[in-house]
Amino acid sequence: MNVFKRVRDITVATLNERLEQSQDPVRMIDQFLLDTRRAITEAEQLQNHVTQHTRQLKQHVDQASAMRQKREEQAMLALQAEEEDLARMALQEKVMYEEKENQYSELLDQNTEALREVQAQLNTLKSEYQAVYSKREYYYARMETLRLQQQMNRRFGNAVQSTPQAFGRLEDRISDWEIEAKALRDLRNGDSYSSGSGTTNGVSLDEELERLRRKLDADRKEE
Repeated sequence: MNVFKRVRDITVATLNERLEQSQDPVRMIDQFLLDTRRAITEAEQLQNHVTQHTRQLKQHVDQASAMRQKREEQAMLALQAEEEDLARMALQEKVMYEEKENQYSELLDQNTEALREVQAQLNTLKSEYQAVYSKREYYYARMETLRLQQQMNRRFGNAVQSTPQAFGRLEDRISDWEIEAKALRDLRNGDSYSSGSGTTNGVSLDEELERLRRKLDADRKEE
């Protein structure tokens, strides 16, 4: 049957290969399931047509068989009544119905075999559909697990790596502030500092300030 051969040749024979190459196996399986579902629907319609035709052929066989038996009985009665002409006519029709019965019986046998094939192929399609549907559930679960893992990596990966670095930089800044504050505090409260233009160890503060200014000016020129 073309309906089965088309689906099996295009999808089933290459499904595993396509799954290995596909970046989205769930999508590939969904397409297969869609094609198989269509094939099952077509097969069920074909099965109904074959079944209906089989019934019709069976009716023809039964009718021909009944008429054959009836004409044979009529021929027997005609002979008993010594009506040979009527007996011959009945036998001629009996032969005709017998031939008709044989012809329809042959067609019925062929159609019955076709019906068995349709039913077998339909059962195969339904079985494959269920098997692949189960595989689809498995692949969907795997893809969902992978997607959630990737989300977790994006959400928490950077945070785990950047948080220590951020706190490290903050620690350095606070340490710098503490050192600077301590230096200013020591400078303000130190014994070596006196306000105004006094002297320290015999050196005029004004002279020291002037020396530092000259040093700064020299450093700026060198830059």
